[in-house]
Amino acid sequence: MEALIPVPVVLPLLAAGLKLAIGRKLVRLQALISVGTLAVVLLVSLLLLPAADREGPLVAQAGGWGAPIGIALVADRLSTLMLAVSSAVTLCVMVYSLAQSRADQEHRAPLSIFHPAYLIMVAGVSDAFLSGDLFNLFVGFEMLLGGSYVLLTFGGTEARIRAGATYTVIGITSSLLFLVAIAVAYAATGTVSMAQLAERFSVLPQHIRLLVELTLLLVFVVKAAIFPMSAWLPDSYPTAPAPATALFAGLLTKVGIYSIIRLEALLFPGGPVSGVLMWAALLTMLVGVFGAVAQTDIKRMLSFTLVSHIGYMVFGVALFTVGGMAGAIFYVAHHITVQTSLFLVTGLIERRTGTTSLNRLGGLAGAAPAIAVLFFVPAMNLAGIPPMSGFLGKLGLIQAGVADGRPMALALVAGGLLTSLLTLYAMATAWNRAFWGAPASPAPETTAEGGAVREGGEGEPGTAGMEGAGEAASRGSGAEGTGGITGEAVVTSVTMPAPMLAATAALVVLALSYTVLAGPLSALAERAAGELLAREPYVSAVLGGER
Repeated sequence: MEALIPVPVVLPLLAAGLKLAIGRKLVRLQALISVGTLAVVLLVSLLLLPAADREGPLVAQAGGWGAPIGIALVADRLSTLMLAVSSAVTLCVMVYSLAQSRADQEHRAPLSIFHPAYLIMVAGVSDAFLSGDLFNLFVGFEMLLGGSYVLLTFGGTEARIRAGATYTVIGITSSLLFLVAIAVAYAATGTVSMAQLAERFSVLPQHIRLLVELTLLLVFVVKAAIFPMSAWLPDSYPTAPAPATALFAGLLTKVGIYSIIRLEALLFPGGPVSGVLMWAALLTMLVGVFGAVAQTDIKRMLSFTLVSHIGYMVFGVALFTVGGMAGAIFYVAHHITVQTSLFLVTGLIERRTGTTSLNRLGGLAGAAPAIAVLFFVPAMNLAGIPPMSGFLGKLGLIQAGVADGRPMALALVAGGLLTSLLTLYAMATAWNRAFWGAPASPAPETTAEGGAVREGGEGEPGTAGMEGAGEAASRGSGAEGTGGITGEAVVTSVTMPAPMLAATAALVVLALSYTVLAGPLSALAERAAGELLAREPYVSAVLGGER
């Protein structure tokens, strides 16, 4: 089984290289390579998950070099669960993007550039989840960030370049800080193996441990968009193509959360930053949800709810108990799926109407009932309506907070309840205005050069004139820089491509399955939390006789 561990990292990289070599030719083969690669990665993830749960952490040493010299890829309960959920999400988003590019007649550019970048980002996410080496974790982040830079600025519209510039500066700065932290850790301990670091940090002077912990924590706080390092996210994500935005929202911030979980549980157990994390969790929940309530564009509203619900995950980590960690793990799996599905539905709304502005939407419940259902179910799940997985995840965190009993833990419980209520308010507002409100009279949409955005019927997507189409897209959506995958046009259609609907519905159903399988999933999350806090199974599996 250990031989399968590198597959989720290596296979997408090989597929990306092959697709770049093929270039713009053989469109059907390129699509088959993308979907086939992600399907294999999902299958491998589903094989590794029960094996890691049954046997404990599984380790593959890259190049046959043993620990601590070699690079270890470690598949334990936490990493395989994250890998399985992320693989399912990336496969669905890939199907959605293929259907969108085909319907928009944008086959060549997305296949030759968009999809290789997408696969490189998937490889980076997998590498970050599986890495047992601090420097290899940095490499994983760089791969996923490199792919995301391309996806965010794809099409080269003014709004995408502007948002991409901010995102790139934030990413490069945090990466440089990450390198500094790795250098300090190596200088102090002589290793970057996480298993060895777990042993050696415990005998270091307190001030050195605190310096490394705070530096690494700051890096992951930026990458996870935790307050006060969250302001970049709502201005960056809404400008990307719908599939990219969905993937960013579902996965990229969760890799930061995963790293914080691994950092606090394995390297710095019981460290002095628990109180700081509690305050960060509370402020992230409240600032994010107050921002969401104030929005009149669905994409920006969802971006702010993304920030606020990151706070729930930090809440569980900050408690540093089995119950808190288990609640955080469950909530991460839930949120990856639900947030991605909501952004995909928003893409469907934009395709149907040409906008995501609540000031211009209305009457969609009658005009597009399938989209209405696909929006309502994950929206209520995100808000935590019983008995959905959002409710169960929040309930687990609240129970862990009450059991902790510290004043700050109880403040987090109150903040979590308020955030849930305000999330429900934001979702209900969007639902009522977009799906049941009176349709606004559409304003004429034009490109910068005067070309009209026209609506197409089935098989004939509406397009804008090529020149100035990025500006038309921004006016049509209410979130600058959107439109087709290439950013060239606002494309509207009364009939949605079946694969786009199917991919979105698959994620909605997957999120609902967490409710049906809540017992086994909660038990798995609790076992993963126990394994994390025990530390010894991870360290023994990686180092073996090299300790």
